[in-house]
Amino acid sequence: MTETTPPQITQKLQLQTWWFTALLIAINVGLFGWQILSGVNITDPSPMDAIAWGADFPPLTFSGQPERLFSSMFFHFGLIHLMLNMWALYIFGSIAEPLFGRGYYIALYFLAGLMGSVLSSYLSIRDGYELLQYFDPKLLPHISAGASGAVMGLGAALTAASLFPPLPQQRFWLDKKSLLMMMGINLAFGFTVSGINNAAHIGGMIMGVLLAIAWYFSQKAHNKSRVQIAALIVGTLMLATFYSYCNELSTGLHPLWSEILRQNQLSF
Repeated sequence: MTETTPPQITQKLQLQTWWFTALLIAINVGLFGWQILSGVNITDPSPMDAIAWGADFPPLTFSGQPERLFSSMFFHFGLIHLMLNMWALYIFGSIAEPLFGRGYYIALYFLAGLMGSVLSSYLSIRDGYELLQYFDPKLLPHISAGASGAVMGLGAALTAASLFPPLPQQRFWLDKKSLLMMMGINLAFGFTVSGINNAAHIGGMIMGVLLAIAWYFSQKAHNKSRVQIAALIVGTLMLATFYSYCNELSTGLHPLWSEILRQNQLSF
């Protein structure tokens, strides 16, 4: 890997430069194995199993269980869903972790994932109001889960960084054409293929781009750490404000959600 050539995925990477990415992959795979051993279907988990294992389910998420916005990042709807996300996490994470620095990378990953979860929940809340007059309480609202919001946040962050001139201290060059093509294909699939939570993708990408731009300009600042900490604080405040707005917006749906939980006998 040189300063004039893009990183090659087939090239052997030093694990110590991306060990947190490897840890994330191990946790996701380990939890998936635990779920399968517990009886969860390996290819098509039931909605009840997804909810039981922490998927984002607005009637619970916005009724006292906001931790689902986080736990949903570690549940996947079957083996293929897990494999696709973990492969993308390896591709993006093994590059992003040494590029951005481990601390900033960790914060970016989780802020992007949480922003994706909140944007997905927002659309579910909005749809709930549209269906309020004829909604069948036996029909469960949207259930979402997966690491794709965080992973797409990493991809968008690398893409944003690739659009700027390489920094003098940058360890390797980012191929912006390849990154733009990969992100474009993923977004296109999200808009054309049913069952893909594109809202989570977009939410993660928005956070990833903003934090990547802040990181890039922090490299030219006198105090890099101060600029990066400020960027992460702003990102956290954005996330908290959006969550608070969604929480307030969901208030009118609580009676309907209570009936949904009662009729489906959900008490997680």
